[in-house]
Amino acid sequence: MQEYDVALKLLLQSSATMVMRELTGTAVASWLDVELPKVQNVRNQRLDLLGETVDGDLVHLELQSGNDMAMPLRMAEYCLGVYRLYGRFPRQVVLYVGEAELRMPSELRAAGVLFQYRLIDIRELDGDRLLESGEVGDNVIAILAGLRDHEGAVRKIVQRIARLAAAEREAALAQLTILAGLRHLWATVEREIRNMPIDLDIREHEFLGPLIIEAERKGRHEGELTVLRRQIERRFGPLPVWAGEKLAALPASALEDLSERVLDAKSVEELLR
Repeated sequence: MQEYDVALKLLLQSSATMVMRELTGTAVASWLDVELPKVQNVRNQRLDLLGETVDGDLVHLELQSGNDMAMPLRMAEYCLGVYRLYGRFPRQVVLYVGEAELRMPSELRAAGVLFQYRLIDIRELDGDRLLESGEVGDNVIAILAGLRDHEGAVRKIVQRIARLAAAEREAALAQLTILAGLRHLWATVEREIRNMPIDLDIREHEFLGPLIIEAERKGRHEGELTVLRRQIERRFGPLPVWAGEKLAALPASALEDLSERVLDAKSVEELLR
């Protein structure tokens, strides 16, 4: 998921002012490049985004595409790491961008202990409002937020991007193509890019061409994986962790083959042996 993280970070740091205000309640004056110091038994970790607000406070934004039940512990470690560096506790937000239902906790609670941070599913943001922003970063991130019409939104975003200067346009199209993969919208994005009022053959384009091809490959893989998981869970119940990891590592062609065999298998073990 590294490409999604990179695209989102660049957008949030540059041209997604409305999104940042929705997440943090303020504006970020400057971004800090931070790698936490070594702590015994805790590996070095680099924060996704740490910024200083216009009010002089610190805000830490972490991007997450999967449900990590250890997220509260990670965020507590990040919080203490920032405090060691700056002598101040940051305001912390975890932004969940995954497709599955959000199930992560947002606190550590025990006798005499309470640690909390803000946990936001990006679909809680008003995507239609983000489409009206004058910042293209807000527009692009809108495809991950709550929308009434995803295809119409993609069309509107591409039309907005088409009016940018060439260098900005190429970067925005690349970011849109990457993020579209999180919502299985790569085919819609490709179609709308083809309809752009500029001469651009995306499959022959040096930068966008490989992104489109990779998005198609990932889209097929994710689609096959989703269908197969549902088939297995309907037949055998909740999928064991080991089975989910094994399925995720298989190519789309192998997943398609398993979809045909799942009805005859007597167990998950027999299906995946």
